[in-house]
Amino acid sequence: MTERLPLFPLGMVLFPGLVLPLNVFEERYRLMVQELLLLPEDERQFGVVCIREGREVGADGVTALHDVGCTARLRTVQEQDDGRYELVAVGSERFRLDALHQDRPYFTGEVTWLGDEPGDAAEADVLDRAVRRGFADYLAAVAEATGGEVASPDLPDEPLVLSHLVGATVLLDLAERQALLAEPDGVARLRAELRVLRREAVLLRTLRSAPAPDLARVPFSPN
Repeated sequence: MTERLPLFPLGMVLFPGLVLPLNVFEERYRLMVQELLLLPEDERQFGVVCIREGREVGADGVTALHDVGCTARLRTVQEQDDGRYELVAVGSERFRLDALHQDRPYFTGEVTWLGDEPGDAAEADVLDRAVRRGFADYLAAVAEATGGEVASPDLPDEPLVLSHLVGATVLLDLAERQALLAEPDGVARLRAELRVLRREAVLLRTLRSAPAPDLARVPFSPN
């Protein structure tokens, strides 16, 4: 099933369930928010697609987008005195971007919805336990490398939801994070994340350095 969505290209990867605060100041995206607010509450959503090439700000800033994104459903919107919007959205459904349109001030896209199944239940259960152990070891390695405590998010019970949280939380470059979002199901994502967690823990302990992380933070965009 295909649908046309307003798109908000960002320099980040949005996963289902992830909270996304945005400061919307560009005129084209202010218009997008205004139009979304005219819709019924359950239809107020837009697509977030990670920028492959280019930048977030400016009419000609984006030159290429990744082909798998995630919808963001509006939860709260506050209009500021200067016309900006402070909004909070939550990642919802994954999609494949089939066609990009520029017939509005902002991008829109023809998208196909991607199923987000857990995968084989028995394998998901085994991987769930392994990823939890791997994530705890990864956090310990980050703490050792940075010489401080690392805040850990509360881990969900469901393997599929766990795969989304780990993909959004581990410190990775955008291409690798994007690849996790694009995995066909939860089992495939958990399997990939287990490899990543083990690799990153070894690297952290070998190099003894890491970016200063706040692993409980919520991604934020200045747009």
